[in-house]
Amino acid sequence: MDWILQSTRLGFREIVEHDFNDLCAILQNIEVMYAWEHAFSDVEVREWIAKNLDRYANEGFSFFAAIEKNTQELVGVIGPLLETVDGVSYIGIGYIVNKNFWGKGYALEGANACMQFAFEALHAEKVIAQIRPGNLRSRKVAEKLGMKIEGEFTKQYRGVNMPHLIYSMERSVWLREG
Repeated sequence: MDWILQSTRLGFREIVEHDFNDLCAILQNIEVMYAWEHAFSDVEVREWIAKNLDRYANEGFSFFAAIEKNTQELVGVIGPLLETVDGVSYIGIGYIVNKNFWGKGYALEGANACMQFAFEALHAEKVIAQIRPGNLRSRKVAEKLGMKIEGEFTKQYRGVNMPHLIYSMERSVWLREG
C-alpha cells in the first residue's frame, strides 16, 4: 500500500467513499461524537466524506483514514486540518478513533505522526488542536504530544456555542524536543 504517511502500527491514506460503513461505526457512535453533541446521520456521514474530499482537492490534506497495518482495519480518522481561530488560519490536528480501539495508544501515535507531517511536509510554524474542555481523552493526547493550552475559543456549531481549548506547539519547540 502506498501510504501518505505512516507510524509504527498505522498507515494513513485519503478517505474514500467506500469507507462509508467504517466511518458510520465511528461518526454514528454518540460516545465517540459526544464533543459534537450528536451522532451523525447517514446523510451527515456522506457530507463529512465529501467535505474531506473537497479539502484534499483544495488544501491538499485533511483527516486521513488511519489503517492498522497488520489487520487493515480502519482505526479512526486522524489528520492535519486547516483551522481558523478568531480569523487566523492555522494547521491543526484532529483525531477521531473508533471506540473499539480506545485505550490502545492509536490516537497518540496517529496524532504524533500527523504533527510531524504538519511540521515537515506542510512547513507549519505552529500546530494547534481545538479540544472541548470536557474531552479529557483528547486533552490527554495533546498533552502527551507536548502541546500546551494557549487560549480558548468559542465555535458555533449547529447554532450552539461550543467552547474549545486551543492547544498548540511551536515549530521551534517541536524541533528542540523532537
